[in-house]
Amino acid sequence: MFRNSKKYAKLKIKKGAWFVAIRGSYIPCSWQGWLTYLPFTAYLVFAVVMGWQLAEGSPSRAILFIVPNWVAAAAIMTWLAKRTS
Repeated sequence: MFRNSKKYAKLKIKKGAWFVAIRGSYIPCSWQGWLTYLPFTAYLVFAVVMGWQLAEGSPSRAILFIVPNWVAAAAIMTWLAKRTS
């Protein structure tokens, strides 16, 4: 069905790259990439948990804590992935 589709072509991974770009995002393709990606995802979960605990039942306070943390973490991770891909 999709045999001749260029959309599903194999990814070209550069030698020594930590991440590979896919549709405007990056995924890890080496152990170094995973070593940076796992703490990043753990931080995102930590930010959500701490946001809800610090908000004490106020969803707006939780959002005001979570969103800046996620945006900053995503910006740093995208910058790092762009430099190492």
